[in-house]
Amino acid sequence: MRFSVEQDDELVIFTVKEPILDSSNAPEVKSELLILCQPSVKALVIDLTMVHMCDSQGLSSLLLAHRQMKEHEGFVVLTGVQESVRNLFRISQIEYLFEFQPSVHDAITWLQS
Repeated sequence: MRFSVEQDDELVIFTVKEPILDSSNAPEVKSELLILCQPSVKALVIDLTMVHMCDSQGLSSLLLAHRQMKEHEGFVVLTGVQESVRNLFRISQIEYLFEFQPSVHDAITWLQS
């Protein structure tokens, strides 16, 4: 699983560098997100620009991040979400749980406002 993590105080940017987020790599994503979602982190930006397909296990890893961050009164912002992936959120009726922004820059601007 290829990904990158950037941390700046209370902000973490987690970038998935795979075209597919599914059962083959979701467990590794979940493990990393559990490490990242600490009480000291106030915002987690997950960049999905490179992800073109996501299944229920991939979605489950993002929901885990949401639950962890909510527990610590933090935010999860999803960026660069492709339409095919966004449709999975709509179909699953969980779109309202997340803030969606076009880019990491837009997410940071939104968080600072």
